[in-house]
Amino acid sequence: MRLSRNELIAKLSLGEDSLLECKEVRFSGAEVRGPSQHDLADEIAAFANSRVEGTLILGVEDSTREVLGIPLDRLDAVESRVRQAVQDSVKPPLAPIIERLTLPDALGVEKAVLRVDVEPSLFVHQSPGGYLHRVGSSKRPMPPDQLARLFQQRSQSRLIRFDETAVMAAQTSDLDGALLKRFEPPQQAAPGWLAKMALVRNGDDGTSHPTVAGLLLASPNPERFLSGAFIQAVAYAGDDIAPSGEQAIYQLDAADLTGPLDLQIFAACRFVSRNSRMAAFKLESGGRVDQPQYDPLAIFEAITNAVAHRDYSMPGSKIRLRLFTNRLEIFTPGMLPNTMTPESMPLRQACRNELIASLLARCPIDSSSEISHRSHIMDRRGEGVPLILSRSEALSGKLPTYRLIDDSELLLTIPAAA
Repeated sequence: MRLSRNELIAKLSLGEDSLLECKEVRFSGAEVRGPSQHDLADEIAAFANSRVEGTLILGVEDSTREVLGIPLDRLDAVESRVRQAVQDSVKPPLAPIIERLTLPDALGVEKAVLRVDVEPSLFVHQSPGGYLHRVGSSKRPMPPDQLARLFQQRSQSRLIRFDETAVMAAQTSDLDGALLKRFEPPQQAAPGWLAKMALVRNGDDGTSHPTVAGLLLASPNPERFLSGAFIQAVAYAGDDIAPSGEQAIYQLDAADLTGPLDLQIFAACRFVSRNSRMAAFKLESGGRVDQPQYDPLAIFEAITNAVAHRDYSMPGSKIRLRLFTNRLEIFTPGMLPNTMTPESMPLRQACRNELIASLLARCPIDSSSEISHRSHIMDRRGEGVPLILSRSEALSGKLPTYRLIDDSELLLTIPAAA
């Protein structure tokens, strides 16, 4: 239960424990010198991985418990550091309650401090120091057996997936009405349908905010709030990336493909199409047939899978599409879900982002695209990987490959047709 101000003052007199952490804030000129972003991330993640709610007070010396305070004109900078820590240095990111208040120092003078309340999370969080938890008044790395149990417990008790969590930095006004219209129920929409479809959700502050999936499908610029929520596409002139400093042109085309996820998919398909060669073959009848380097349907399925199943809890990690003269590479952030392996992907089906997949199943295929095998982007039947493998091999004579890189990215390589 969240402590009242008087309860917090009384608790400060007793010192730090499993529920309370204090930190002095130091400055160098106008810049915040300490605590560092990584230190804040470790402290907050350790609370989130624990079993009870914890409180971090910034502006109080930890050993003496003296209230030193934070200058009023620097509260914004300190709060900004906290927000950067929980968004950029904790995986998956956190949204703690951050409150500005005053506490009395030893002489009874009220001084401004920053209070950060962290509830036990539905997820297990990693910070720069690893997987940490609170043990008394300190943070400690979790032993492997305890970490394994915590992952198991929280995966079983988790009420919502990451794509259904509220993005506290965004407001419902950041969602576009025309984009939302695509997901409105066919009957007259009842009040609250956005919440029922998990496009919005109440955050820790009690107000309504867009969810991760809501921003990704109904915001014209989701990358404003979810760093890395776009496709970085590059077409190279050769079979490899040119060495550093080489003067010759080595990039033929490059673009950051942003916007709602369905538009990213079609933009990526067009990028591959316009940067691929088309070979002409003569027929015995005297005519000719054009053969692309890549099967359009296979490319569509590969990009759709990357967008639908990537790990959006990894801030700054984007989908990377690299087109070379002899192959296409698609890097998808995140490990494979559950116990899947690259070898089992053609035979099994698993979905990391159920809500995103459900919303993409409501998005129609762009009529100007080369895709005609179904009417909507996803069909949820798990045919994507088999189609990618079979159609690509039929065209090029070579089988595409999946490979995990450092347990943080999945690389799909599709050979080009000669």
